[in-house]
Order: sequence, then C-alpha cells, then structure tokens
Amino acid sequence: MKKRMIMMIAAVTMAMAGCGQKDSAILKNETEAAIIEAQTAGAGVQEKSVDMISLSKAGSNNDEGGTESLDIIDAGELFTDRDMLNSPDISGAKEMTVMDGNDIVITEEGIYVLSGDAENATVYVEAGSEDKVQLVLNGLNINNADSPCIYVKSVDKVFITAMSQDNSLSVSGDFTADGDTNTDAVIFSKDDLVMNGTGRLVIASTDNGVTSKGSIKITGGDLQIECGGSAVEAHESILIAQGNLNILRCNDGLHAEDNDDDATGFIYVKGGNINITASDDAIHATTTVTIDNGSLVLSGSEGIEGTVIQINGGTIDINATDDGINAAHKSTALSPLFELNGGTVTVVMGAGDTDGVDSNGDIRINGGTISITGQSTFDYDGNAEYNGGTIIENGQDTNVISNQMMGGHGGMGGMGPQGQFRRGKQLGSGDSDELPPGDVRQGQRDAGEWQPKDM
Repeated sequence: MKKRMIMMIAAVTMAMAGCGQKDSAILKNETEAAIIEAQTAGAGVQEKSVDMISLSKAGSNNDEGGTESLDIIDAGELFTDRDMLNSPDISGAKEMTVMDGNDIVITEEGIYVLSGDAENATVYVEAGSEDKVQLVLNGLNINNADSPCIYVKSVDKVFITAMSQDNSLSVSGDFTADGDTNTDAVIFSKDDLVMNGTGRLVIASTDNGVTSKGSIKITGGDLQIECGGSAVEAHESILIAQGNLNILRCNDGLHAEDNDDDATGFIYVKGGNINITASDDAIHATTTVTIDNGSLVLSGSEGIEGTVIQINGGTIDINATDDGINAAHKSTALSPLFELNGGTVTVVMGAGDTDGVDSNGDIRINGGTISITGQSTFDYDGNAEYNGGTIIENGQDTNVISNQMMGGHGGMGGMGPQGQFRRGKQLGSGDSDELPPGDVRQGQRDAGEWQPKDM
C-alpha cells in the first residue's frame, strides 16, 4: 500500500510541476485530493503509512515569477515517540548472553538485553507480524564467518539499541544465503528497523553493514560501519533524526533502492552528525533525498545522488571525484530536480569532467549558500531558477547559475550568456528560439552548430 500511495502522489506532483500557469490553489487542492484518496485506500495501515515519501505540495508560481519550494517530507509524521526513546526502561527486560556456536532465537514481543562475546553465533528474531522487539546491546561482541550477527526474519518492527560503549558486530568471510534470501549484511532485517541508543556500536563487514527490506531509522547512538558493500541499505527508506554515524571505506554510504520498483527508495535527514567515506556514492536514493538539518561530511565518487534532491538546512561538505550532487533519472515517477532552500553546502570537485551540481532536469535555488570549487560548477538539461540565497563559484560570489554547455564544453563553469540566469528566468532560453542581441551563439546558430535547448 505504501508503494501505491507513493505512485499516486508522485504522479500528481509531476503533473503539477508541468503546469506553471495553473492557479496555486487549484494545484494544492488536486494534491490534497490525491493524498486523501490514497489514505482512504490505505485505511488500517496508518502506522506504516508514515514511512513514506509525501510529495504533498508541488511548485507553483510565486509573486516574483519563480517557483515555490516542494514540500516533500512531513517530518512530524516520520518518527514515533518510541523511535526517539534512546534510554528504554529495561527493568522488566529479559537478559541473554551469547556463547560460541550457539544461536539465540527470539519469538515473542519484548525487550531483550544482550551481552557477551561469541564466535559464529546469530541472534534471530522470529516474532509475530504485530510484535515489536527491542534488542538492547550491553557489551555485545559477535564475530561470524559467513552469517549475519543479527537476523530479523519476522516482526512488525525491531529496535536495536546500543546501551554501552563496547558493542561490536562483524562478519569476516563471504555470506551464505538463507535459501532464496541473500543475507548479505551484519544486521539483516526483512522488516522495519530502528537503530538508536546512548552507546556505541561498531560494525565490520565484507559486504553490507545494515540491510532492511523495509525502512531503517537512525534516531540516536554512535554507529560506526566499515564494509565492502553499502553501509546502510534499505528497500523503502532511510530516515535519520539524530545520532552520530561514521561510515568508513564502504562502496555506498546510505543506499535506498528497490530493484523491483523505481517509485520506492528515499532518504530523509532531519539531523545528526554524518561522516561518510565511500568509493561510489556517499548518499544514493532512487526517488528523493531531503536534508532538513544536520552536519554532513561526504566523500566519494558522488556525494549525493537521487532523482529529486532537496536541501532545506544543515551544513553539508562534499568532496567528490565525479559529481558532487547528481539529480538523475533514477525514478520514472519523478522528474530530476535539485532544490536549495537553506543551509550551507560546500562542494569541492576533483579534476576532469566533473560537476559540482549535475541535474538531468532542473535546478532551483531559493535560499541558503552553495559554494562550489571545480572546473564545472553547474550542469543541467532543463531549466534553472535563482530566487535567492548565495552562490559562490571558485571563491567568487556570483549569484548566477552557470551551465556546463551540454556535457563538458563550457570551461570553468560554462560562464557566459548561455549559462547565466536572473531571478526566475534564463537569459537566451525559454519558449522562444530567438537569441539575445549579440549572443555569442548567434554565429554558431547561423552555421547550423547550435540548436535551441528544447529541440
């Protein structure tokens, strides 16, 4: 049902984004009607329905001729009180100690305090579909050769809460599948997972660190992951409210994707301290990446990749060898867009054919500060709007969204009339094929080398 609701809302959003002249009140009503219809169809699954992307308002014309920001995430609906409880009451909890070669199987709802050191032991959660299970790690250290240290087979939701500072989980060899299930993570869950606590958990893996077939929420604690695959991987969503997340030498840092449904897989950051070093993408989502707050230091081939990337606040430092921020065609349910509404974004690019911000669709800057150092600062295939905020290119305050001239011919950020934008309008583009007087492309057009963007 979550996937169906995502598709319905996203479809309305796409239609609205393409109707710039439509009255904003009508647009708002259409979107709300779609949401109501989806919620009605999903009656009985209210608790699950909060774990979704909610493209509740699309851009409509504002008084200055630009476009209002997308209202993508309702943060108040995403985290329950229990999600945010980092110090649970364990007075009535059941205490369990791991031992070498012995598995622990949990079949009932409740709070379980786990401790001890063990080799080749797995904690299994096989509870009912309505049960909530909380695993409190109090000095738990497990090292396995080929199987997850924690394997959640069935439950409504599982909480993994680090209470002490000396918890570690590792898998040192190649993972062995469980029948048709490719259990490829140190913590592997088939259902929704919450990571929190006041303590520390260190994870080391030859493949993925933490994987969920549903959603993963990080709401507290100190989590360190070193791995060969994705550090945190979810099919539906990754939601971070607070806590410290340190990811070292993984292929991807945060990865939200469902290979069977390209309308699923989003990432939302409400806060926290996030430090990621990845060989590929530091943050990767199929649909949307939304950052409201927090401190993020991202290093990788690409810093942030998704179809719609929206930054509303926080401090984000990106060091990338390919694209710093890449709004790409990952989902057929959405059109690529990078939108900056607030916060401070600093992007430092490596040498070569790299882009600070690369959008296969539009770029919209409404506020905040973005500073890009590199040969190409912006590259986009659609339209760009500057409605406010600060843009710094290679140390120079420009407040101009330049363009990289269709994939690498624009030099230092593609500066020139072809790449300049004023508030809400492109110079030398739009619906008309006519060029401004004296435009440097006029000779190219006469020679048949230049064509209007929309062609």
